[in-house]
Formats: sequence, structure tokens, C-alpha cells
Amino acid sequence: MAASRSAPARGGGLRPECPSRPGGHLGGPGRGDHPVTRPESRARIDVVVPAHDEADRIAACLDALLVAVDRLAAERPGVDAAVTVVLDGCTDGTASVVARYPVDVLTTDRVGVGRARTIGATHALRAHDGDPAARWLAHTDADSRVHERWLVQQCDALASGAQVLVGAVVPDPDDLAPVVLDRWTLAHPPGAALGHVHGANLGVLAAAYVSLGGFDPVPEHEDARLVARARALGFRVDATVDLPVVTSGRFSGRTPGGYAEHLRQRYGDVG
Repeated sequence: MAASRSAPARGGGLRPECPSRPGGHLGGPGRGDHPVTRPESRARIDVVVPAHDEADRIAACLDALLVAVDRLAAERPGVDAAVTVVLDGCTDGTASVVARYPVDVLTTDRVGVGRARTIGATHALRAHDGDPAARWLAHTDADSRVHERWLVQQCDALASGAQVLVGAVVPDPDDLAPVVLDRWTLAHPPGAALGHVHGANLGVLAAAYVSLGGFDPVPEHEDARLVARARALGFRVDATVDLPVVTSGRFSGRTPGGYAEHLRQRYGDVG
């Protein structure tokens, strides 16, 4: 069982890696048979961050998120926001770092990223009452840094009637050797669409999240599975390459088939 601690609410030059099936644009017409009622109650965004042994990176993640929370408050003052971090079997100093921040903290045994995201989303939905059609779950990763207007972007997706927002990521260039950075940049010309879904930049309407059954309890690809299910069932899935999230460019990641392995296989010297 997860233990919790609660707190009150409060791009460089690289081209983003983006989905090939946009499913619409922000503000565009809905797709499928799942209309969204325009929110009448106060809107709310909850950010969920799973973390497994990210003591070296999570401070930068949370610093960026708190800047985004402040920017949201300035630009969209009618929208509440909070951050929930799920410590997924951490054995390093991640918990000590997170304790310095005004965020909700859940501690669990190692359960994997799929269940960790679910634990965070469930906590957020239960901790605060509200119309699920006026609530948004924004997901990122502990090794990633969001743009300062990322939550404004998520809020605008909610207001537009989107049910899922698939965002873009770019690897942190400081993590990549020059030759690897060159390969990545060459493979990502302006407008490139590669068909990836990233849990580091994903938003879901709370009502849609519940209808979709949440994330599957799998060690990886829980993000892509949720989006695939949403598309198959006719939910409105929007995509954007604006405001990409900067994520770790390391080759050794927290899941065997995650973004780190994708970078290593595609752009590293393997084989």
C-alpha cells in the first residue's frame, strides 16, 4: 500500500520527436462518439510524476513544474493545479530531494511505471472533489523538464474539448555525445512525425481516463497502450509538437524498452 504526504496546490533548438497520428489540433472538432461537456465547475489540473531512483534529476523536474504551476496561475487564474510524485520503490535519495518541495508524495514498493502512474492519478482524483469533465491529468517523468507554459498548454487542451493530448519530447543535449546528437538532429527535420507516445508529455481528461480504465499495470508502454485504446474507442486524441518536454538522453533507463533504449538502439553504436 502506498503511503502519502500531501501539500497544498499551488526548448532549446532541438526539434521535437512527435506522433505521426495527430488526431486533430487544439481547438479543432472532436472525433468519435465521446463528446465532452464544457466544464461548468472550477477547472483543475493534477500533474503525476512517477519516480524510481531519480535523486540526480528530480530536482530539475520539480523546479520546472513549479515554474509551470506559477505560470498557469498567472495566465489562467481560474484553474487550480497540484503535483503528485509517486516514489516507486526508491532506494537512493529521491525521497529526501522531493521532501523539499510543496508537492503530494506517495511512497510504494517497486510496482513499475504503469501502476505508479495509476497510484498517482487515483490519489489526485480522490483527494480533490470536482467534475471529472473539468479535471485534467497531466503526466510527465522524473527525469524530464517541462516548458514553463506546459500547464497552460494542457489547460487549453482541456478548454478545447480534447480528451487526450499527446505531446512531444526532445532528449537533453547535455546527455548526448556530439555524434549521437548529430544523428538525432538529422533524423528530426522540421515537421518530422515518428509516431511515438511519451509518458513524459501526456495529458488526459479525468472523465476519459476513468472511462478508459486508466493505465495498464505494465512495466513499460503504459502510455502508448492508453492512447491506442483511446483512439480505438473513438475518443478525441489531439497532438502537438509545441513546447516539447526535455527528457533524459541517457542510454540506460528505468524500463528495458523505454526512451533510453530507443535512443541507444536508434542513434547509439549498437550491434
